Amino acid sequence: MESPERLQQRIKSIGDLEDIVSTMKSLSAASIHQYDKAVTSLADYWHTVELGLHIAMRDRKKAMQPKFVDGRMAAVIFGSDHGLCGRFNEDIAEYTLQHIDTISTGFKPTILCVGKRVADKLAMSGQPVDEMLNLPSSASQIGTTVQDILLHLDRWGEEDALQNLYLFHNRPSSRASYRPSRFHLLPLHLSHFQHLEGKTWPGSSLPTYTMDREVLLSSLLHQYFFISLFRACAESQSAEHGSRLRAMQAAEKNLDENREQLTGQYRRVRQEIITSELLDVVAGFEAVSNEEW
Repeated sequence: MESPERLQQRIKSIGDLEDIVSTMKSLSAASIHQYDKAVTSLADYWHTVELGLHIAMRDRKKAMQPKFVDGRMAAVIFGSDHGLCGRFNEDIAEYTLQHIDTISTGFKPTILCVGKRVADKLAMSGQPVDEMLNLPSSASQIGTTVQDILLHLDRWGEEDALQNLYLFHNRPSSRASYRPSRFHLLPLHLSHFQHLEGKTWPGSSLPTYTMDREVLLSSLLHQYFFISLFRACAESQSAEHGSRLRAMQAAEKNLDENREQLTGQYRRVRQEIITSELLDVVAGFEAVSNEEW
């Protein structure tokens, strides 16, 4: 049986853990808001770039179709740098490995992980990781991380004749849940923009342009790649903090239950001690009383 002092110490430790869990819950809730806001702020710009590519590529249907079915494949995988977020990294790692097997082109895939934890999960599963980047610490730093990713992709394109590029990340499905998803970023062809064909153009007539088509297309594609990576990173981090928020809520519930259990145990031990002391007093009183008689 544990002593009352030991039980009090354990109850105090639970109180300290509850303070930590409460702080992490607040940080996760605030982080979800900033990353969701970053994704929402991209919506109009994303649509504008899509419309621009739709117009610039209308007359280049054949040129923009993939030329090589069995080209070099690369994957950018977004995970986390920190733990305490449930199965967040395990889920995206398992999803990635499962889909890499189905879309393999016969070449060894080149892997870039954004987040140390998911890189470790992939390495433990036997999938080598070629490059690893740390996640941005806030939404305002996502742009810098995306630029670093683009530098790696440019180098791979020059050195390895990159033909297929996939993005893998967890996407929020609600405030505290997510689902793994993938996005086929390269090769780029008109199927990405088929949903625009049946929609009414927002203006009174289709736009025209006077600048060189290749220059315009190159600029639009650069923005398209940047926004795709930015959105994947922001959605992944929103999902990570949502998963962490759910984990902290579960931890908070477990701590409350343990506190109640320990408090009840402490009261029982104290009552047993008090009862024992009272019995000793009564026994001593009876012994003294018998000696006087």
